[in-house]
Amino acid sequence: MGGCVGAQHDSSGSLNENSEGTGVALGRNQPLKKEKPKWKSDYPMTDGQLRSKRDEFWDTAPAFEGRKEIWDALKAAAHAFESNDHELAQAIIDGANITLPHGALTECYDELGNRYQLPVYCLAPPINMIEEKSDIETLDIPEPPPNSGYESQLRLRLSTGKDLKLVVRSTDTVYHMKRRLHAAEGVEPASQRWFFSGRPLTDKMRLEELKIPKDYVVQVIMSQPLQNPTPVEN
Repeated sequence: MGGCVGAQHDSSGSLNENSEGTGVALGRNQPLKKEKPKWKSDYPMTDGQLRSKRDEFWDTAPAFEGRKEIWDALKAAAHAFESNDHELAQAIIDGANITLPHGALTECYDELGNRYQLPVYCLAPPINMIEEKSDIETLDIPEPPPNSGYESQLRLRLSTGKDLKLVVRSTDTVYHMKRRLHAAEGVEPASQRWFFSGRPLTDKMRLEELKIPKDYVVQVIMSQPLQNPTPVEN
């Protein structure tokens, strides 16, 4: 689990041990490093189990002391970091005046000197992640009528770091857009997780209901490598 303890900054910007001895002197602030932590779970876990573990941490994180607004900023930064949006993650960190002595979110400090620790499972999946069988094919998601709605381009940022524009229609569901991405990039719909502004998008949501502003980016986290694209009907 993560946690929060007290520490203080001196005038040089370094971190010093506080009067109670709970802080650790770790040096100056560093920019967030792009390398994701590699770790192995004690037991192979599915994507659903990983999400439950993360939800449990974020739901209880404010109880570790520290400030709620900092925990909220760290959650947003962790999501951006996992989505390979390092510029956004750094902007969130800078905006909240969070210090990273080692350039990693696993240990950081707020401007009051409080120490925050994020577990690695909030930053990257384990190397022994197992594929979760999905019943997505059995979901009752009706196909939109052919050529219904209007056509537009949706900006996506994949967890591989690739940016692309996907041609979609306003009546598409998230699941149908996942199929379009599958046709373009070869990633199975069941292996895609879509997020906008930190909010997960469920398969039954329609694009016209999401009200995503033009040129805003939707994050797509993928749990399988890219494969050869396959055709899909519009």
